[in-house]
Amino acid sequence: MYQVHDWAKVRELVRAVVPKKRIAEQLGCSRTTVYRLAGLAEPPCYERRPAGSQIEPFRDAIADMLIQDDAAPATVIRERLQRRGYAGGITILKDYLREVRPLYRSRDFQRTVYVPGEILQVDWWDTGVDVPVGKGQARRAYGFVTTLPFSSAHSVVFTHAQTTADALPALVGCLARLGGVPERLVMDRDSSLVARAPRRRPRPVDELAALLGALSMGHVVLPAYAPQSKGSVERTNGYLETSFLPLRSFEDLADLQGQHDTWAEEVAWRRHLRRLGGRVAEALAVERAELAPLPDPLPAVDRRLEVRASRDGFARVAGVDYSLPPGYALRRLQVRLSPRELAVFCEGRLVARHARSYVPCDVVRDDEHMRALRAAQEAQRRLRGEEPELPAVDLARYDALAGAPL
Repeated sequence: MYQVHDWAKVRELVRAVVPKKRIAEQLGCSRTTVYRLAGLAEPPCYERRPAGSQIEPFRDAIADMLIQDDAAPATVIRERLQRRGYAGGITILKDYLREVRPLYRSRDFQRTVYVPGEILQVDWWDTGVDVPVGKGQARRAYGFVTTLPFSSAHSVVFTHAQTTADALPALVGCLARLGGVPERLVMDRDSSLVARAPRRRPRPVDELAALLGALSMGHVVLPAYAPQSKGSVERTNGYLETSFLPLRSFEDLADLQGQHDTWAEEVAWRRHLRRLGGRVAEALAVERAELAPLPDPLPAVDRRLEVRASRDGFARVAGVDYSLPPGYALRRLQVRLSPRELAVFCEGRLVARHARSYVPCDVVRDDEHMRALRAAQEAQRRLRGEEPELPAVDLARYDALAGAPL
């Protein structure tokens, strides 16, 4: 076989109008080869003919087996094929089955009818919107969406993260907006809600399990990759993206929450659904009669953690430094963190309270803390500068108190 250099040389000589006979003599080949190389639009290359897969002669047989049983193991199929002359390995058979098996799987879907107050479907919704958090910064807003499938009524609580600490207060807020507690909570295997361990059934994380126990609410963890099992909340997410978000702007997370709550009551709950034969609000009124009341007081869902104060009198929580009164440097402190505020305790005693900041690397100062800190620093500088003057002490009064003779 001739190489690319021969092809290039032939084209060069042909362009120079060298006769084909002389080209053949110069390259040591026949004129037929010169004509063939001159007629090639691309360089000659070796092309190996496909040998074909060992599976190819048995495709029809495999199809018949999958029609009978689409879950038949590869080992059983290979055993049947070997009787027909198959000599290939198990790996290529598994690869082929992985490709074609979904084509033979058939699933039947039917309409699911729910009774009032039976279940509540939940899901996280990435709004794709960054809302201002102050000091020129913005953070992504996420929605914790809940839907009652019977009435199609929904509620959303917006957060800046998708963690367990954000999901728990969001769930309580959604239940308060819907007006009660359904029988069961239906959720997928999101890591903020479900704990997964090898060889164990998925179950709610401990914090969520405690909250569900306080609410006397059951739960259902859906199989993996089964979004159709919570189709009501999935449709709600799409409805929010197409009907709530467009042409809106938000000043902060509270403004986003307020705009949605107003829109839900004035628009979403007033829409007419053919499936219901009426408005969502009318079906919600029926469903609320079947919901269990929320406990009073509501379960505690604030995040609790322990931090060590810095040398300069600040406690760092969730990437933000919060000021403390003087005297707590390097001490272990307990923190109760909610979506709106932060409370700091030392041995059970409240020492500081701040509005929560979502600004990355922010420093939150309390004016009273700063004044007390400056006074303490000034007193410390005076003590270091010179020996303090102390008044003379009359020791005779101690003798008088003890009744000793002078």
